[in-house]
Amino acid sequence: MSARILVGSCSWTDPTLIASRRFYPRGVTSAEARLRYYAEQFPIVEVDSTYYAPPSERNSELWAARTPDGFIFNVKAYALLTGHPARVERLPPWIRDALPAEALARKNAYRKDVGDDAVEKLWELHRRALAPLAEADKLGAVLFQFPPWFVHSEANATYVRELPRRLPGWPLAVELRGGGWMDRQAAAGTLRLLEDAGLAYVCVDEPQGFHSSTPATVAATAPLAIVRFHGRNADTWDAKTRVASDRFKYLYSDAELEEWVPQVRELARQTQAVHVLFNNNYEDWGMRNARRMAQLLDVEIGPAQAALDL
Repeated sequence: MSARILVGSCSWTDPTLIASRRFYPRGVTSAEARLRYYAEQFPIVEVDSTYYAPPSERNSELWAARTPDGFIFNVKAYALLTGHPARVERLPPWIRDALPAEALARKNAYRKDVGDDAVEKLWELHRRALAPLAEADKLGAVLFQFPPWFVHSEANATYVRELPRRLPGWPLAVELRGGGWMDRQAAAGTLRLLEDAGLAYVCVDEPQGFHSSTPATVAATAPLAIVRFHGRNADTWDAKTRVASDRFKYLYSDAELEEWVPQVRELARQTQAVHVLFNNNYEDWGMRNARRMAQLLDVEIGPAQAALDL
C-alpha cells in the first residue's frame, strides 16, 4: 500500500460541533485557536464555507499560517460554478449589482442569471484566492459537487472536461449527486470521462433510493482518490432541515465503517493519496467516526482525544 491515507472531517466550525463542547477544550474559542487545535488532531479538513461564498485570498493565507507543514485543505467550489443556487442576499456585491431586476427579486440566483463576465470573474477569483494554499503545499483538491439537475448529457460532460483548464495545475475532484451519471449504463463512460480529464472521482457513502443518490461505487480515476461519508439518515437526506448538519445526523457503527476498510485500502493500492472525509457534521459525530476509521485503517492522525468517547 503506497498511497498516503488522510482521514478527517468536512467541518471544524459547524455550530452544533461548537455548541456540543465535546471536541474543543475549554478556552479554545477563537477561529484561530479552533483551527490550530483541529490541525493537531487530524491531518486534513474540507472547507465547506467556500460553497456558500466565494473563497478569499486572506482566508487562505490565514489557514496556511495557522496549520502545520503537511496539513491539507480540500476546498469546495462556489455554488454558482457547480450549478447550485446561491442566495441573492449572500452574493458578493459585484455580482448582485449586475443581476437583472427579475433575478434580484428572487431568493436564489443561478449561473445563468449572473452572466458570462461574472462567471469568468468567479473562476479568476478562485485561482487567486486559493493560490496561497497551493503555494504552501496545503491545497489537497478543489471539490466540485454537482446537483441532481446536473444531468448526464454531452453539454454537461463538456463542462466537466473544461474544469482543468479553469483551475490549471491543481488537483480537482468531482462528486455527482444523482443525475444519471453513475447509472449502470452510464457509469463506465463517466469514469472514463473523469480519468481522461485527470479528475478524481469522489466515492460516497450516503442514503440510497433517492433522486439525488449515487451508488457507493469505488473507483480511482486520478492519482488522488476521495471517499466522503454523508451518513445513512434516509429520513433527512432530501429534507429541508433547520440547519444543514441536521441532514447528516448519523453516527456510523464500527461494522459500517469496517465495510469500507478493504475498499479504502484498495484505492490506496491504485493511487498516490486517499482522502477519507466525514460529512456527518452533527455535533462531534464526524470527528468521532474519523478517528475510529483511522484506527481501523491503522493510520496516524494526531494525538488521542479522550473527549471523543470512542
